[in-house]
Amino acid sequence: MVQVAAVPYSDDMASTTEKITTLAIDIGGSGVKGCLLDMNGKPLSERQRFDTPDPATPENIIKLIDSIVKSLGEFDRASVGFPGVVKRGVTLTAHNLDQKWVGFEFEKVLTRRWKKPVRMANDAAIQGLAAIEGKGVEMVITLGTGFGSSLYLEGRLVPGLELAHHPWRKDKTYEDFLGKRGLAKHGRKRWNKLVEKAIAQIQSLFNYDHLFIGGGNATKLDISLPDGVTRIPNQDGLLGGVALWRD
Repeated sequence: MVQVAAVPYSDDMASTTEKITTLAIDIGGSGVKGCLLDMNGKPLSERQRFDTPDPATPENIIKLIDSIVKSLGEFDRASVGFPGVVKRGVTLTAHNLDQKWVGFEFEKVLTRRWKKPVRMANDAAIQGLAAIEGKGVEMVITLGTGFGSSLYLEGRLVPGLELAHHPWRKDKTYEDFLGKRGLAKHGRKRWNKLVEKAIAQIQSLFNYDHLFIGGGNATKLDISLPDGVTRIPNQDGLLGGVALWRD
């Protein structure tokens, strides 16, 4: 996992550095998205979105990503967000995709396929890189098909956190209650109350300075968020891709 600091490019840096276009891909349990970004993480193209194929095998998702790449055009490097634990370019878990992803050398496969440099991280981690301020202990949780999480210290990503499958209530995990299936089972009103309880629990566990909430179902939050908690747009899952290249 690449550790990166959330420090934006300055005008001086941009003037002395070759302009580079980054392909940003965000893989989720429900949708696969892509766009092109400039050096400051600003979109250079319209966002492309397609439903995640079923079965969501490496072969099917790579085929879909190739079609996105073809429609977007030329790029210099790529950043890929994946819904699971990623270490050294290998996908170690994939609870909301096909189990053929476990142990898949995704970064190496894409680098060889596109003949371009590729970096990868957990999708929640990339979303957080577009949102965090780089001060103190910051966290991100994402409410989508699953439940994503990432942790940062002074702007640097702490790799490997997977809060989703940690037991939380009645031998069930955070994802069991707060993911897409939990929302469908408990209904929006009860689900909101569960999110509220989870925020309090996560605060007690990590003592964060700020918590950011993203993901497609963050728009369904009806609760008043406590101080130090902010909702962020789902598009940050793409816009944070440039930060993977800021060593």
